[in-house]
Order: sequence, then structure tokens, then C-alpha cells
Amino acid sequence: MDLGYRGRRCLITASTGGLGFAIAKAMAREGATVVINGRSKESVAKAVERLRAEVPEALLEQAVGNSGTKEGCDELVANCGDVDVLIVNLGIYEAIDIYQAGDDRWYELIEVNVMSGVRLARYYLPKMLARNSGRVVFMASESGINPAPEMPAYSATKTMQLSLARNLAETTKGTAVTVNSVLPGPCSTEGVAALIAGLYPGVPTPEAERRFVAENRPTSLIQRLSKPEEVADFVTFLGSTRTGIVNGAALRIDGGLIRTVM
Repeated sequence: MDLGYRGRRCLITASTGGLGFAIAKAMAREGATVVINGRSKESVAKAVERLRAEVPEALLEQAVGNSGTKEGCDELVANCGDVDVLIVNLGIYEAIDIYQAGDDRWYELIEVNVMSGVRLARYYLPKMLARNSGRVVFMASESGINPAPEMPAYSATKTMQLSLARNLAETTKGTAVTVNSVLPGPCSTEGVAALIAGLYPGVPTPEAERRFVAENRPTSLIQRLSKPEEVADFVTFLGSTRTGIVNGAALRIDGGLIRTVM
């Protein structure tokens, strides 16, 4: 199936590693021009070198800028220019007790996890609407519906992100532009590995992952972490020209973790 990526520019924020890198790789394989984004020239250049080694035919560009701050977001859009597909992927998380997380920590998570998407959508979505073409995908989380016991602040920001995506989708009515969000479950990225290692110090990685799923995500039907490429393939399809009737949706790719019909 041709997903129609050739000739399209795709920006994936925070794509120097983790899910962002996996999405960049999947879209590059489909023939898209992929803009790799990170906070430093060094990290972006390293990711580009790695991606070119794995996908020699990849069409890659670089855009430095930390979209988690207003100044960094301005830098990013100035370095990037216009895009056909925007994947709002930047996010931070940590295991912290709800009574111990101070105001500053809550504000930081809101700034990075929510306001980064607000600012990028405010810049790119009107341009997509003007030319009647484009895709925006927010990388949310199943924690936005099923709050993670170990990450209350993160979960709250992901609920906000789901609401934001739906509100933005309402502005696309009658156009060929779509805005959606995806809700992955825990994924075997570097960041999640560090989170689990902190929760289960000294426990070998396979056993720590098994215990994390069993104790913190017991309703998971797959009973394992998802793989970055599994999530990336779904996001790549969602961002393609084949999904024009999918709009305003919060799509669960959580391994059956959320125990609701809808």
C-alpha cells in the first residue's frame, strides 16, 4: 500500500531517540522528507547519521529547537519551515508521588507536554488549513484515560493533550486536514527503561519489565511492553494520505490495557 509520503515534509519533535526516532525511521522508509528535531546540533546530527545508516535512501533535514519552551519553539519553526505532517512527540515523565510534586514540577510538565503542542499547532495548523492539506498527530498516552499510579502529573498532562487535540480537530471541519491523538501503552524505549530501572533497582531488565506490567499495568492484554516500531508503524499510517476520514479521534494502541468498550 502506498501511503502517499513522497514529496511530503514531516516534522517529528524530539526525534533523536525513542519513539520519535522510530517514527522518523518509519516515515523515511515511506519516502517522506523527514525533519529530525532535538535540543542540540550534536544530538540531531548524531540521529541523522544513525538514521542514514539504517535507511540509506532516507531524505533527511535537521531542525534544532526545544519545543518545550517558547524560545525553543520559535527557534524550531524558524529552522524547520512549513510541513505537511506534524507529529507532536516531545514529552517528559517521572515517577513521583502526587503529594511530593511541587508547583514548579507541575508547571514544567504542563509547559513541555501541553504547551509545546499548543504553540506548534498555533503555528502549523493555520497553514495547513489555508492550503487544505495536512496531518497533525499528538503522541498522548493511555495514562490520559487510565491515570498511571506512579505518574500522576504526567497522566494529567496527557488528559489535557487529548482535549487539546479534539478542540483543534473541531477547527478543521469541512477540510482535508486532520488532527488526531494516539494513546500508546508503555513502550520499550530508553526513557521507559530508565523509569522501570528506578522503580525496581537492582532487578534484571526482563524481570523488571515483567513486574512493571504485572504490578502497574495489570489489565494489559499483551502483558508486555510495546515495541517502538509497532507504535511507529501505526502513527505512520495515521499521518498518511490514506486516513482522511479519521479526524478528532483518540486512538488506543495500548495493548488492550484500558478496560472500556469505547
